[in-house]
Amino acid sequence: MQTRPVITPETLTKWQYVVDQISEIADVPATLIMHTLDQQHNVCVKSTGNANPYLEGQSFQLHDKLYCFGVLENDAELCVEDATCDPHWRDNPDMEFGMSFYVGLPLKWPDGAIFGTICMLDRFRNKRALSFRNGLRQFCRIVEDDLAMLEEIEQRKKAETRLQQELVSREGIIKKRTQDLEDANTALRVLLKGVEISKNEVEERIEQQIRGLVLPHIGRLQQLISEDNRALSHLDIVETNLKNITSAFTGRLARALEGLTPTESEIVQLIVQGRSTKEIAKTLSRGTSTVDFHRNNIRQKLGLTHRGKNLQQHLNSLN
Repeated sequence: MQTRPVITPETLTKWQYVVDQISEIADVPATLIMHTLDQQHNVCVKSTGNANPYLEGQSFQLHDKLYCFGVLENDAELCVEDATCDPHWRDNPDMEFGMSFYVGLPLKWPDGAIFGTICMLDRFRNKRALSFRNGLRQFCRIVEDDLAMLEEIEQRKKAETRLQQELVSREGIIKKRTQDLEDANTALRVLLKGVEISKNEVEERIEQQIRGLVLPHIGRLQQLISEDNRALSHLDIVETNLKNITSAFTGRLARALEGLTPTESEIVQLIVQGRSTKEIAKTLSRGTSTVDFHRNNIRQKLGLTHRGKNLQQHLNSLN
């Protein structure tokens, strides 16, 4: 069953004014707004005055002898001008208060569900009340407009509640995802730290092996071929490169060498060792003009178009 909004004190105050106006205009002792819950028909608001015998909150069991039951059963206005002359109504419960005259209309929620009734009662046939039946319909619409307003307010409150719950839920999701991201970043930092440590360990191991297993033999070879200058030059290059590997030589200079030919790379490494063009030519068994040709190519590839900049100084700055 759909939950209905609570009738607010402000609405009840307005309805009190409505029933009092109806009683005054129609000149009836009792005007009621009745609220139907299951099989109970309860006095929600009653007009003021000592002549009104009904009490707020008073409850009646719905059955076919109750005036308001006829309104609800037919979903239409019920007009009983004199119950004493009508066999069906002469013994209805309102006759205990002498209320033989009745005019009532159904009150509905916006979806058509029954809220209750609005009715006028008197102890005799009331011509003035009969002529006010259209007026009662207008007041009925006012009450139903209030019910529609209460329903709309309730729906908006529910929508706001759902929206707030959704916002809280999304905030929770965002918070969890943020925490997950922070955890992932932490794990990544730990992983990168571990990789860095492993990298350093590998580099240290390679360095130890080169220094312990390779360089001693190079020194021995240098002694054995001490009179072969060309062989010594190449051996010096090997030794220098091995030492460069162990001292992280693979930085900017290594990247610069990637765009050079093998011969140009050899010349660059000899220039870094401080060899002159003549010494390089002798080591590589090339003419000095050939070495100069390669030096010019190297300068262009490294962006040294200005003649005033020294190639060796530039290469040392990369090393």
